[in-house]
This record gives sequence, C-alpha cells and structure tokens, in this order.
Amino acid sequence: MAVYQGARRRTFELPRPGFELDGVPLFGRPRRATSTGLVRAGRPTRVGGVLAGIIVLFTLAFLSLSQSVRVAATSYDIVRLTSENQRLDARRQELASDLNRLGAEPAIRKLGLDSGLGQLDSPLIIPAR
Repeated sequence: MAVYQGARRRTFELPRPGFELDGVPLFGRPRRATSTGLVRAGRPTRVGGVLAGIIVLFTLAFLSLSQSVRVAATSYDIVRLTSENQRLDARRQELASDLNRLGAEPAIRKLGLDSGLGQLDSPLIIPAR
C-alpha cells in the first residue's frame, strides 16, 4: 500500500448539519476557503469596467442632450418674445397716431356731423334781472 502526502484515511460518517455563526462552524472541521474568482476578491473585471464606462458615457450624453434641448427652448422663447414685443410696439404706434389724428378739431367736427349732430347757432344771451 502506497502512502501519499496529504492522503487521509476514509471513514464512514453520517452527514451532520453544518451550523455556522459568522463564518465559524459550531462543530466539525472548519471549511476550506474556496476560490470563486476575481469578483469575490473585490477586484473589478474587464466586463464590469466596460459596463461602468458605458453607463457613464450614456449619462454624460443624456445630460448634454438635455442641455441642448434647454438652450433650443430658450432660443425659441427669445425669438417668440421679440416678435411679440415688435407686434405690441407697432400696435402702440398705431393707437398713438389714431389719437393724434382723432383729437384734432377738424376730426372732431367731422365725426359729430357724421353722427347727425348739427352746427350750433350763435349763442343766445339772456339778460340778468
């Protein structure tokens, strides 16, 4: 029979439930640490780095797009308000010219005659008693 380094004698044991408290078994042999790869060790993998880069890239692209939309909306509002200001200024000038034209004496006389009013006779003076 050959004896190898690390060989153990096989025994027949019934399986016992392995209760652990904070990683320390309550009875039985301590468990061997299993290697589960780079992720468990806390080292990032190449796939994780690529995914993180893609997420950051899309976030920056979304922020840039939202800023561009905001600038375009502001430019649209500025153009709209400028045209509204010009329209109101033209209306103000039109009303001022109408007031100047209609406030003169000949215009008032013409409007009165067109409305059916007649020219007044000479004033009648009544003597005081």
